[in-house]
Amino acid sequence: MEKILVTGAYGQLGSELKILSAGTSGFEFIFTDYDSLDITDRHAVNVFISKHKPDFVVNCAAYTAVDKAEQDKEACYRLNADGPLHLAAACLQSGSRLLHLSTDYVFDGTASLPYREEDPVNPQGVYGASKLKGEEACLQLPDALIIRTSWLYSRFGNNFVKTILKLGKERELVTVVFDQIGTPTYAADLAGSILEVIKQTVNNQTAWKPGIYHFSNEGVCSWYDFAMAIRRFSGLKCRIIPVESKDFVTLAKRPGYSVLNKTKIKNTFQLTIPHWMDSLELCITNQKNG
Repeated sequence: MEKILVTGAYGQLGSELKILSAGTSGFEFIFTDYDSLDITDRHAVNVFISKHKPDFVVNCAAYTAVDKAEQDKEACYRLNADGPLHLAAACLQSGSRLLHLSTDYVFDGTASLPYREEDPVNPQGVYGASKLKGEEACLQLPDALIIRTSWLYSRFGNNFVKTILKLGKERELVTVVFDQIGTPTYAADLAGSILEVIKQTVNNQTAWKPGIYHFSNEGVCSWYDFAMAIRRFSGLKCRIIPVESKDFVTLAKRPGYSVLNKTKIKNTFQLTIPHWMDSLELCITNQKNG
């Protein structure tokens, strides 16, 4: 039976993987987070992976507080750069395959066409820079597989969907930027695709194709469009007003455009990815049903 270690199991993606694991046979899952495996501790990582000998390591652990990272650089780099470095080194020793999650924030957001995996990176803040370092650390492992994603949300953790649902109930008026363009990613869809890549590899070892891939749901929208769709699917009564980024000041600079080109991952692993609106409606329905 193949063994899958998932780090960052309390987060959005880790939580969705945990749900999927309950209906996935033929695998032994090990879910860890900071209280059971601190990936910033090199010795702890080496001991844990040496003991459990996972066939696959899916690294969902990350420092994702984008604004806080600007003032907490050391902690951000420990988790986003040092952690993946320790995992990659341990995987090299154990022969485990590493699948690492990264972000659209490695780009500067000045493009006008969807970003491809080989496009130049130019992070604009601490969070993006730390995630890029994490990518570089993982790529020291010859067969590491990296998936960059964007605008992640689910019914777990902190995310834009839950924020809009909360604010929409508390306020009559909510302001959202309209000049930042990207694509939402439903964590459940990403989790399903990760498991699909692993299943394909178990069935055929040559199916594992190392390198960098992009994944988000299909389609394109602004944060304002996203918020309006949340309002519609949830039945919120609040007004949502579009504003410019300059009127919504944050510590960290957000990419103005971060649409990801998903051709590579779709073709390599024969994935069919739902449109963001369909997945959003499903997520909100699941949230309503508890």
